[in-house]
Amino acid sequence: MGMHKGPSDYSHDSTPITGVLITNLGTPDEATPAAVRRYLKEFLWDPRVVEIPRPVWWLILHAFVLTTRPRKSAHAYAQVWSDDGSPLMAYSKLQRDALQKSLETRIKGPVKVALGMRYGNPSIASALEELHAANARQILVLPLYPQHSAATTASTLDAVAMTLQQWRRVPDLRFVAQYHDQPGYISAVANSIRHFWDKHEKPERLLFSFHGMPRRTLMAGDPYHCQCQKTARRIAEQLGLNDDEWIVAFQSLFGREEWLRPYANETLEQLGKQGLKSVHVVCPGFSADCLETLEEMALQNKEVFQQAGGSDYHYIPALNDAPEHISALTDMVLQNVAGWPGIDAWDADAARLEAEQCRHRATALGAER
Repeated sequence: MGMHKGPSDYSHDSTPITGVLITNLGTPDEATPAAVRRYLKEFLWDPRVVEIPRPVWWLILHAFVLTTRPRKSAHAYAQVWSDDGSPLMAYSKLQRDALQKSLETRIKGPVKVALGMRYGNPSIASALEELHAANARQILVLPLYPQHSAATTASTLDAVAMTLQQWRRVPDLRFVAQYHDQPGYISAVANSIRHFWDKHEKPERLLFSFHGMPRRTLMAGDPYHCQCQKTARRIAEQLGLNDDEWIVAFQSLFGREEWLRPYANETLEQLGKQGLKSVHVVCPGFSADCLETLEEMALQNKEVFQQAGGSDYHYIPALNDAPEHISALTDMVLQNVAGWPGIDAWDADAARLEAEQCRHRATALGAER
């Protein structure tokens, strides 16, 4: 793909808009081994995700991982797949649409929200092209990862940069690197737990489960582990929990090296063996329910806990498109686009006049449009 040429994709009388790009990890197109293999091949080849020398990892990936894991993962995806596709895709689209409606009531000028996935479809590149076609001269990138990790947040910026390398006219760009302690987000999670406890009796222990990462990433300076701990602590404080009423663990392990501890499945097994009868699990690192929450935490680890002697196990859903979540995301967008044209004031007639005058000046100097 060559660099965009100005006359082919730009008109001097276009009215500029504000673009908001929300992103998440991604999902296979179908719950089939072939589709999962395509997805995993893209996902696991990202050097931000697997930090192993490329020649060595290429052999491991193609000789072992991609020959065994797709079928197993496809079976897991089938357990949570719906007519709308994967849960992550369905909820992400709802989040996009709800955020669009919310921002239209809070931002004065024209705004467009686009959805891009780091791996799979719709890609980050296609979402940026969608904003480009709408003449977004200023774009806020909001990765829906509350806690910053090189494997998620930083990789998202990589994908954005790779796309913008092809653009002749680069927009004003802002990027939300984390929101692990943002008050609206913390309150939204805490209130979702309160609402759940209104219907289900408060458990003996609340488990905060976050996606795991290799332990060496913590040693290398990745802030993810510390931000997960801070998120859990802030939520526990809002709920008024004592230290012995909650615990942090990490899930979704991959490979043989040591990952961040304690592991969620081992923790739940220990709690069951210790005689605890009731545990609720919440995953505040996931902005939308997905395979890792609905299949791993809601189903697999329920069985682990109950086989170890526990009985009352509940998974508390992710925030998904809940109004309080959309409100928190809206506030984050507004904080990060402050000062941009069209945010606090907008004169549509003046904007159209300015665009028309710009076109006249440009055509007088020889531009085609």
